[in-house]
Amino acid sequence: MPDPAILEGFAFAAAPLDRADPLRGDAEALRGLWPGARLLVLDGEGRAAVAADGALLDLRGDDVGGGPGTAVFLGRSRDGGQAWFAVESATLPALDAAQWIDLRRAAAEWPAEIAGAYAYARGMLWWQARNRFCGVCGGAVAFARGGFTGHCAQCGNDHYPRVDPAVIVAVSDGERLLLGRQPGWPPRRWSVVAGFVEPGETLEQTVAREVHEETAVRVRACRYLGAQPWPFPGALMLGFEALAEPDEPQVDGELEQARWFSRAEIGAALLRDDADAGADSILLAPPISIARSLIAHWHAHGGMLTRA
Repeated sequence: MPDPAILEGFAFAAAPLDRADPLRGDAEALRGLWPGARLLVLDGEGRAAVAADGALLDLRGDDVGGGPGTAVFLGRSRDGGQAWFAVESATLPALDAAQWIDLRRAAAEWPAEIAGAYAYARGMLWWQARNRFCGVCGGAVAFARGGFTGHCAQCGNDHYPRVDPAVIVAVSDGERLLLGRQPGWPPRRWSVVAGFVEPGETLEQTVAREVHEETAVRVRACRYLGAQPWPFPGALMLGFEALAEPDEPQVDGELEQARWFSRAEIGAALLRDDADAGADSILLAPPISIARSLIAHWHAHGGMLTRA
């Protein structure tokens, strides 16, 4: 029987590529891989170039000529060594793309492995676009090692890709699930509590702080379940379940509402398609997110934590 502590079903968690770190610093090897490499081309908004049928554009290094230049080396496929690079569309003025699609649509329509590679590429190009100048001295940054190191020639500091860790938590009092909603969300949309880790905190401390700050509910214990890269733009969502006191939720700031939901209410929402939702029904986080998997996991297993 599968371990109920393992979350599954959400996007961007597949590992389609061997990231091949030893090759990043080998400029000659990267030039040799370039002609046959698959290229993931993204525009300034992070959208991917696709063919008329909506599939990833089948573009190779040979099709554009030259060498890797400023392209980011993503790695090699695990099933045959195919090299992959991420490229900014501005560097390919003659690109013939039928259309462009965003990452959320790709996550819903593409194979998980390709959507995962797209998420990886988007995160890397987003980081580069916002780190062209040194945060220490303001000097220009040049990228090396396949795009994974930014070096400032002016002060000598090196800069590396940034990932922001955040916790996302299915909070239960043993019988009910705590959900909240943010201003600006679609009507009736609810999800689990989430927040970024602050300096000097453990993940468990972040869980307790964020839940209390956003809902005034006190967490007694928590347990890690799984993680999802969330490239909007560069977070890593660390999924937890938590056992809490049955406090009455109170909001003051980030959330506009928070409340407890019964198992029956959650079950009905999981079975219902959003398009079939009535005016009095709730909508949950979309299936591509770890939030949805946390909710489904709680509903299926009741939480592995029990009240003492």
